[in-house]
Amino acid sequence: MQPGTKAATENQHNHMQNYCKIIGALAAASALVAGNAQAEVEYELHTGYSTEYIFRGVELGENLVEAGFDAAYEVNGFTLSGGFWATGFDESDSTVPSGTGNQVDHEIDFYGEVSKDLGFATVGVGYIYYWNLGQRGVDDQEIYFTASRDLGFAEASLTYYWDVVENFGGNQGYTELALSRSFELSQCVSLNVGSNVGYLIEGGDFTAWTTKVSVDWGFAENAKLSPFIAGSIALGESTESIWGTTNNELTGGAMLSVGF
Repeated sequence: MQPGTKAATENQHNHMQNYCKIIGALAAASALVAGNAQAEVEYELHTGYSTEYIFRGVELGENLVEAGFDAAYEVNGFTLSGGFWATGFDESDSTVPSGTGNQVDHEIDFYGEVSKDLGFATVGVGYIYYWNLGQRGVDDQEIYFTASRDLGFAEASLTYYWDVVENFGGNQGYTELALSRSFELSQCVSLNVGSNVGYLIEGGDFTAWTTKVSVDWGFAENAKLSPFIAGSIALGESTESIWGTTNNELTGGAMLSVGF
């Protein structure tokens, strides 16, 4: 999950074992709320591993271990959703300060969104808090505005991210255009393809073109295993942003998700 050169390059937290305790507590709490007769709340727990941590085309580290929790709720035609994403990973050589050596880095992101289907498109506004601890930890926040539409051949979305704190000089109005499509291969297997390109509006520069291919295997009711491979092609040319020095990247891994 879920800001360019900012907090994304700074992610530090201390104890990955605590994530499992948090997830367990939230799962137990969700069982108490699930009986709401007025509206149904949908939940999902997920955990996974990636060989590289690539965020908006920037390689932040290696051996990414992640866990998260999401919830969604519909009321009066609006969809309210939110959750958190917790990680632990080995810092990239490009993000480790000189002389500090290799370090394990950690990050927790909290996010929420309000969206509505207007018929011609689904629009939403959301908020992300990037919680970073440690010697180099700098917290950051973003507000984003998004619009998506099913074009038939693919699902298209356009999202603009505005940095609230403007750490590291701001993100120059990071915007992302994405296309995605899912193909059902069998009753329990589907193929997902997604691609997006980032653009700095104020900077007038493209950042990276990222494509991800994954397979969802529904091996049990409400549970799926999703191996994936993703690649990022560097497009940035501006020396005033981190994308001016990024390289092409390739990563792979798998995600385990359980919904209820």
